Amino acid sequence: MQIDGAGRQQRGHVLLIAGDAAVRRRAVQVAPSANLAALGVLPASALLNSHVPSDTTYLDGARDPNTVLMRLRAAAATPGPLLVYLSGRLTLDRRGQGLHLALAGTTPSTVRYTALPWDWLGTELAARPTGPTTVVLDLVADKSAWPVLQEYGSLPASPSAEVYGVVVPPAFAGGPQQVSAYTRHWIDQLRRSPTRPSNLQLHAFAVGAAALPPGTLVLPATRELSASAAQQAPQEQVPDPRPHIHALASGGRHQEAATLAQAWEQHVLQTHGYTSPEATHWAEIRADLARMAGNYRSATQLWINAGHTRLEHQPPDAPEVLAAAAGALYCWTQLKDQAAARDAGPELVRLLRALPSLEPRLLRLTQQRLEVLEGSPASQTT
Repeated sequence: MQIDGAGRQQRGHVLLIAGDAAVRRRAVQVAPSANLAALGVLPASALLNSHVPSDTTYLDGARDPNTVLMRLRAAAATPGPLLVYLSGRLTLDRRGQGLHLALAGTTPSTVRYTALPWDWLGTELAARPTGPTTVVLDLVADKSAWPVLQEYGSLPASPSAEVYGVVVPPAFAGGPQQVSAYTRHWIDQLRRSPTRPSNLQLHAFAVGAAALPPGTLVLPATRELSASAAQQAPQEQVPDPRPHIHALASGGRHQEAATLAQAWEQHVLQTHGYTSPEATHWAEIRADLARMAGNYRSATQLWINAGHTRLEHQPPDAPEVLAAAAGALYCWTQLKDQAAARDAGPELVRLLRALPSLEPRLLRLTQQRLEVLEGSPASQTT
């Protein structure tokens, strides 16, 4: 039994809310009911990232915003962890200019009476006890709401909550009625990951893999996501994503591994800078993932770039520099495409020449292969 600071037994809650479907030109842009059904097969412990006793509430097809408010208020009162998931159509009360989640039956003329005011979500969550609060959003903004969202640049829920999600613009055509891409990738990672990723990791992967329409509002924004990662990493609250990424690649899920690694590399770039050791390390991770996937052309270039970057900050006999050169050389020798090998050869030779402690035979053999590829004497290679 887990007890909170007030002496109450910890109990979690999962609240899943399906608003009105978003449809454009008779094509469904987001199907909230399908999203809720897919989430419903996951255990609450996976959704909450906690094994405390918990309850789950489904709200699908609600027409009265006060009904939703009562469920939201009851969920917010739980002393333990809380996850609120909302999916559907975001609309605007044109009279009051307030954002609302459209419910079943909401029309432009009835927004004030049949839709959930977005402010209500923040108000209820602001009064939460000490348990962690997570809000996950998979929304489509209609034509009335989208200009307001662009002006805001965000969609706040509560300062005390972790908010992750996407709001898709109204212009995209949509597809068949099915689980939306963002929610689907979030679910897939929870199902398949050997260890439960953090919400930050789940969000980063889902955004990277979902092929979102141009202009999609991603929450949190890139700078906020980077700051969140920077704050959590020193406290060792975001499990290390590298074992998870390696497990994906080892299992043959190379595209997913590469997408997740690229997403984390972008966070590191914005947090630590493009020439930081952390950024170079993630470039090397992507190089090794490319090798594991058999993409030796990309792997060669990534290792060469990493080697040159390390040389700018480390001595030529540093183990990390030599390891990058070894990775580049190995992947280059595996290239069957002669044009690709010829293109990468000069940069590889330049890297190897900058390493005095490297075995001379390796440089000589590299120059000889490049000579054959180029049809020119080795002395002309640079």
